[in-house]
Amino acid sequence: MSSDSPPLVFEHVGKRFGDTVVLADVHFRTEPGELVVLVGPSGCGKSTLMRLVAGLETVSEGSIFAGSRKISELPPHERGVGMVFQSYALYPHLTVRENLAFPLYVKKASQEEQDREVRRVADMLSLGPLLERLPKQLSGGQRQRVAIGRCLVRKPDIYCFDEPLSNLDAALRSQIRVELKSLQRDLKKTTIYVTHDQIEAMTMADRIVVLHKGVLQQVGTPEELYLSPKNTFVARFIGSPSMSLIRGDVEEGRFKSGELVVPLPVRSGATIVGLRAEDVLVSPDGPLSGVVKSVEPVGETGYLHLEVAGMRLDPASLGAPGSATETPRAPLLAASIPGRDAFACREGTVVRFSIREGRAHAFDPDSGEALARGSAAREES
Repeated sequence: MSSDSPPLVFEHVGKRFGDTVVLADVHFRTEPGELVVLVGPSGCGKSTLMRLVAGLETVSEGSIFAGSRKISELPPHERGVGMVFQSYALYPHLTVRENLAFPLYVKKASQEEQDREVRRVADMLSLGPLLERLPKQLSGGQRQRVAIGRCLVRKPDIYCFDEPLSNLDAALRSQIRVELKSLQRDLKKTTIYVTHDQIEAMTMADRIVVLHKGVLQQVGTPEELYLSPKNTFVARFIGSPSMSLIRGDVEEGRFKSGELVVPLPVRSGATIVGLRAEDVLVSPDGPLSGVVKSVEPVGETGYLHLEVAGMRLDPASLGAPGSATETPRAPLLAASIPGRDAFACREGTVVRFSIREGRAHAFDPDSGEALARGSAAREES
């Protein structure tokens, strides 16, 4: 991507609040003009990392660079960073026009420049008819556009978005998500975007940074994280529904857990195999069977959650990944089916299925780190 926006470089960045370590040895770099999404569960440190970029917090260790400039030592107003907050942060007594112009007013820009930039941004974000309204007269999506516009008039080198869609309903989130992605492509500005929503991350990002308990887990494209997760946390967090993690043993290059056998070129012993829902193939002639415990008909695709005799799911997959209190649930295997079939399926039904060859993931049961990808087939008797 051709861009005059500088890359961001994080060199072994750490942040502590007293004795509490919030971020530990975060080390990666963005490309110029890239949209990088920081994602992870609540408390993982993603918003803190963004605040370090903007200068709202100071680093405890390491450095942050924008190109060759060491911005971690600069005051916020000298960093060239514009930020859009989750709460919009609009002035309720000012009109849309006045809110948009406010950053230029503070800089003592001429009235002509203020009017010109407000018109430019209003045209870009379709805010023209709303310029004389107060924030209380706007919808949530319109308020978010004004907050983004106020950032745009500053013409920063780098943009930071702190969960900007979390206050919007599902339909509006989808619409604004598309608009934001298109806007970022047009601006070609390096952008850091924070969200707890992995679907938002997958659909918007050039690359994703996954954090958990202040530790960087993986950096990669959405495709890389989905197809080649580095550990069980990323495997569970990226993708909906989460990857099913199955415990078993490898003997002579074959993983076994109940009836399931997966050829795996890894060392013998205890192993975790991960399966995506689309790789669990429901068909009448499948060699395996399971009882439908839950059905999710979500549109074109639906999901079955199957209870399978003989399979042992990893305890780490028995709750929401990274949640403060992982709520136990029954060991269920997720399978995707056509949406129309999901509407017709009933809980308690016994279905047969197979495992798609070559799509199983293997993880170390102690560290959770990825070992290999393999193929799956039923053991021949």
